[in-house]
Parts: sequence; C-alpha cells; structure tokens
Amino acid sequence: MQPYRLKTISQYHKFRGLSGPAHPLISVFPIGDISQLRDDEPDHIIQDFYSVALKKNVNATLHYGQHEYDFDGGRMIFIAPNQVYSLRAKKNLTHSGWMLLIHPDFFWNTSLLKKIKQYEYFGYSVHEALTLSEKEEEIVISVLRSIERECHYNIDKFSKPVIISQVELLLNYADRFYHRQFITREKEHHQILVRLEQLLADYFNDKNLIDRGLPSVVDIANSLHVSPNYLSGLLNVLTGKSTQQHIHDKLIEKAKEKLSISELSISEVAYELGFEYSQSFSKLFKSKTGQTPSAFKRSFKL
Repeated sequence: MQPYRLKTISQYHKFRGLSGPAHPLISVFPIGDISQLRDDEPDHIIQDFYSVALKKNVNATLHYGQHEYDFDGGRMIFIAPNQVYSLRAKKNLTHSGWMLLIHPDFFWNTSLLKKIKQYEYFGYSVHEALTLSEKEEEIVISVLRSIERECHYNIDKFSKPVIISQVELLLNYADRFYHRQFITREKEHHQILVRLEQLLADYFNDKNLIDRGLPSVVDIANSLHVSPNYLSGLLNVLTGKSTQQHIHDKLIEKAKEKLSISELSISEVAYELGFEYSQSFSKLFKSKTGQTPSAFKRSFKL
C-alpha cells in the first residue's frame, strides 16, 4: 500500500485536527494539541516538508525506517521530505513537547536553501534521536517559542529573515548537541568503532571479495545497524574521518599487504580487492599513498 502523503502544512493541521496554521509554509505548536491519533491512522505517512519534533512522555511508538522507538524522555527527531514514518498508540495520546513544520519553499532565496541539506541528522534513524539534557531542552524550547511568536506577528518584510535566522539557530544547536552526544556516549560509540574495524577486516579478508565487490557506506552502516549519516557523523567527531575514508584506509592496508608479499600483478591485486578496473585501483592507491602501486611493489624488491 502506498504511504499516505501530506503535501502541505495546512493539510497536516487538518489531518491532525488542529486549527489552520498562521503561516502556510511554517508552523510551530505544542505537541499536546494533538490529543489522539485518527481511527483511520495510515500504516505509513510521507510528508513534502521538514519536521522537527521535541517529544516527552509519549504513550506511542514511532516507526521510522527499520526501527520502532518509544519516547520516554526529552528526544528530538528530524524528518526530511519524502521520508516514511508511522505512529502507533492504543489510547488517547498523553505527551508534551513541540513540533516545527517547514515547507522547503520557505527556504527559497535564503541561506538555508542549500545549507539545510548539510544537517545530516535529517537522515538519522529513529533510534538515533537526539537526547537532550534539561539545559539543552530549555534552549530548544526557547528558540521554538521565538519562532512561534514570530509566525503569529503581522507579516512584514522582516518576518522571513528573522524566522530563518531562528530556524538556523535551532539547527545549529542541534548540531552542537549531537556532537556532545557522540562524545558522551563513549562506551556505546567505542563499541561501534571496534565493530567497524572488525567488519572491515573480515570484509577484506573474505575470499569472495571478488564477487562481492567493494563495500559501500550503506552496506557498512546496515551491518552496524545505524544509518549512513549517523555513522559518518559519529566517525567524523571521534576520528576525524568519514566512513568512506575508513573503508579506503582498510582497503589500502590490504592492498599494501598483497603488493608486498605476493607475486600478483597490479591488475590481479585490483581484481582480488573487488575493483572492476585496475586503473581505478591505481588512482585511489596513489591518492592515498602518494605513489603508484607499481612503485610501491618495486620498493620491496630493492
């Protein structure tokens, strides 16, 4: 069955039994205004606009991607246009928090038109929600209230730039708080790093690598049960490298091993490492080591 699509913020308000939004392209409201789910609640929902939610004490579950999430404290969820989710609850909702809805058209001719796509947490899975401290929660609510007040002022030429600056402030705070979460969850994230290293080692030691080909960021993230964006964000904070760079580092390590201790040709090494074309392997090897595979191999015969 196709997901139920909500094309406009006004449509969302009507769908959830709310009064019409003060502005057609942006809306901020207390989540408690949504007191219950619909009797005909869709199995899956998809929106044409951004959604930022701060939720607390929700007696419902959110299904997002492959995961189900219970809100037992202050959590922030970021959903981008065209992402599929669903809500489930057995009775009337009892929850608190805030919801911000923004249609992409609101960003037209503003600094956020392109920058919004740089905030990777809009691609995180639901179990990677941002957990806020009390102080952080106060900051987020303060910014959301400011956006709400501005949306209800008489619209003038200053309204949009003021709201845009506040939305950007909110997203930057979320960036900062996620950075803090990557660091403070040291044990959990260290385990991900250990599993990543073992996963890459096993992958490049696999005799079927020729058939499997090189691992993608999505493959690695799925194996670690995290979203690609979350994994790259975590690795950038903890190691200064992206997931792709970690894959390439392990690949080059294995390539050096094969080039130094075997009689395989450059093409044969490239093939065993999952490259369809040896030129691609040689180009990557030189970019990472500063020398060609041939030069590296010759250095072990001097």
